[in-house]
Amino acid sequence: MTEASAACLIDVSIAEQRLRLLQAGEVAADYPVSTAKNGPGERKGSYCTPTGWHRIRAKIGAGLPINSVFKARRPTGEIYSPELSIQQPQRDWILSRILWLGGLEPGKNRYGEVDSGWRYIYIHGTPDELMNGQPESHGCVRMNNADVIALFAAVPVGCRVFIHV
Repeated sequence: MTEASAACLIDVSIAEQRLRLLQAGEVAADYPVSTAKNGPGERKGSYCTPTGWHRIRAKIGAGLPINSVFKARRPTGEIYSPELSIQQPQRDWILSRILWLGGLEPGKNRYGEVDSGWRYIYIHGTPDELMNGQPESHGCVRMNNADVIALFAAVPVGCRVFIHV
């Protein structure tokens, strides 16, 4: 763990639907989020947001335009628009940036059927019009696009993430 990642902590409150970035113990940023519609939980296939200690295992999307669309962690070349959403209403939009999480607690959110990394749990952008302060995701932590871009720029790979009710 680097000095930068040790001084960094992302706190995600499922109850409040808030993400707070703490740097050197102080709140540096506070953002609205949307966690899982199915609530908290760690099991593969549950579509729940995993709780406990994680770290950012990878940052994906540096330098791409806002509203860039991702599929399987790769940019598709599309830029999200409401018109594109109408054409593909069932699509789970992953936009702008991805912070891919890896669990740190064996048996809780790491390894086997509870592994957050293998479940592809991210902090990522979503269509801004879908951010209504309610749990709506399929397990990930969704953010407004400008917010996830700012968070992405502020945190290093290895930054700790604590997700709790």
